[in-house]
Amino acid sequence: MAVSAHRTLAIAGRIVNQIVRDHRTLVMIIVAPTVVMALVGFSFADQPLILNRTAPALLAVFAFFFTFILTGVAFLRERSQGTLERLLTTPVGRGDILVGYLLGFLLFATLQTVVILLFTILVLEIAYQGDLWKIFILLMLLTVVGCSLGIFISTFSRNEFQVVQFIPLILIPQIFLSGVILPVEQLPELFQVVAPILPLTHGVSGMRAIMLQGHNLTDIGTELGVLTSVAVVLIALAATTVRRN
Repeated sequence: MAVSAHRTLAIAGRIVNQIVRDHRTLVMIIVAPTVVMALVGFSFADQPLILNRTAPALLAVFAFFFTFILTGVAFLRERSQGTLERLLTTPVGRGDILVGYLLGFLLFATLQTVVILLFTILVLEIAYQGDLWKIFILLMLLTVVGCSLGIFISTFSRNEFQVVQFIPLILIPQIFLSGVILPVEQLPELFQVVAPILPLTHGVSGMRAIMLQGHNLTDIGTELGVLTSVAVVLIALAATTVRRN
């Protein structure tokens, strides 16, 4: 899957310009995560200790969730409008197309992640131990996985409703099995076997290690490695589903 930097950046730039002109999408990118995190803060207003302990997992879940929805729906829109098919009739390679889309979507997914993180830290005023830049790096890696998953899943969907239908199939099980609700060690044995292959499990584990225990990035090398590998595999799988007519 060869990639040309010039063509990739051109495609990414077109995606950025298109979303910037869509004011409603821009507003939702900022408003939706803010409203959700505000509800979380309001729910735990009288229980700051519980909020502090649950915040790392919630940050991972919401960054992953919103990124998946944004990318999946936006990429599907490109396909349904025929833009992707037109690109496939040009000399542009599949690698250029997918990486270009990934970079374009990633800019706005990053914006969402920054909004979620800053709102949680500055407005909800949670207590945490690790450095903010380490938290951001891990969240960004989880965001890349969410973007890659969104692109991959959208290739199997014919409309936006079908993208949403993948939520209970792809995202909800990860929330239950990743340790957000119960520690992985307390899950049934079968689920303990499944949990390590889920990207959100490593995202939640890494966030807790940094924010609750003050660990360095080198201490969560396994989590970083798994998330990176998952992102690469997903974008490679997505490339196999994109065919020229």
